[in-house]
Amino acid sequence: MRIVVASDHAGFPLKETLKPFLAGDGHDVTDVGTDSEIPVDYPIFCAAAAHAVARGDAERGIILGGSGQGEQIAANKVDGVRAALCHDVYLARLSRQHNDTNVLSMGARIVAPTLAEEIVRVWLSTVFEGGRHVPRIEEIAAIERGEL
Repeated sequence: MRIVVASDHAGFPLKETLKPFLAGDGHDVTDVGTDSEIPVDYPIFCAAAAHAVARGDAERGIILGGSGQGEQIAANKVDGVRAALCHDVYLARLSRQHNDTNVLSMGARIVAPTLAEEIVRVWLSTVFEGGRHVPRIEEIAAIERGEL
C-alpha cells in the first residue's frame, strides 16, 4: 500500500519509528516532513499528507503530533479526507469499519511506539464494512461540497 506520513516536531521521533515498520510490512512510504525535532507548525505538513491522499498519490496517510488532535483537524479540512484521531486499537478498527477513514492521526506524547505500531497495523488491515455506513459517508461528502 502507498502510505504518506507527516509530523510536526513532537511527532517526528514516532514517525521515524513507524517508517521502517511500515516498509518492513511491504508498504511504499513517502515522508512529507518535518525532518527534525526543531519546532514547526503542523498544518502545512498535515495538509501535504492529506492532499496526497485526496489526489490519489497515496492510498492512506498517517499524521503525527504531540496530541494528534490539531493534526486531525487540519487534515479534515481537505476535501475527500476522513481523518481519525486514534489512540487505541478499538477506535482504529471502528474508524475504518464505519467511517472508511483514509488518514490516521496519533499523538506521540500519548501513544507509545509499540502501541502505535499495533494501531497502525489494525487500521491498515481493517476493511470498510459498507452497508448502512455508505449513506453516512455520502452525507459527509455532501457537507464538504456545501450541499448540507
